Amino acid sequence: MLTLKQKRLVPVAAFATEGNIDGLRNALTQALDDKVAINAIKEVLVQTYAYAGFPRSLNALSAFMDVVNKRHNAGKKDEQGRDASPVQTDKTMLKVGTGIQTKLVGQPVTGPLFEFAPAIDQFLKSHLFGDIFVRDNLDYKTREVATIAMLAALQGAQSQLKSHYQMGTNTGLEKKDLQEIVTILEEKVCPEVGKHASEVLDSFLNG
Repeated sequence: MLTLKQKRLVPVAAFATEGNIDGLRNALTQALDDKVAINAIKEVLVQTYAYAGFPRSLNALSAFMDVVNKRHNAGKKDEQGRDASPVQTDKTMLKVGTGIQTKLVGQPVTGPLFEFAPAIDQFLKSHLFGDIFVRDNLDYKTREVATIAMLAALQGAQSQLKSHYQMGTNTGLEKKDLQEIVTILEEKVCPEVGKHASEVLDSFLNG
């Protein structure tokens, strides 16, 4: 079963990816009202840049800063939450990220595409799964919930969404959890986004 925090982060991640700032502001307000920590939301909005680019991430963070400041000025006390712990390792981020990616996927990731363009393989391993996923103020399961929402809101990312459904199950998400993410997307974000997520989920479950 998804936690309340995970449920509230689904529309946050989707709206940030879409660049829908009005929708994002409403989702941010509901998340804060339901005691989702500021740093947890920040972490999702930072992670958004790996999937939707720096402009969407920066715009989302700017909107969030404005929401937080207005709530503070109105006397609301939102939970800050903890920041990520310093990374204690003598390994390179490439090795760290390779280990995280292998754990989430369930096996080492190789293939013709990464042989054709080894730079993207290095960036995925060292930066996305290393620098970002190594940050421990969001667990892997919650990161995957957010990632699924991001990819569902991103046009042309069916293959990646299907892969992250699998990674989500590897972090402990169950079929009913994935279906709940789809329902939240449909009801809180956009029926079209929910339909897209549902179609890819059906392909994943029946494939």
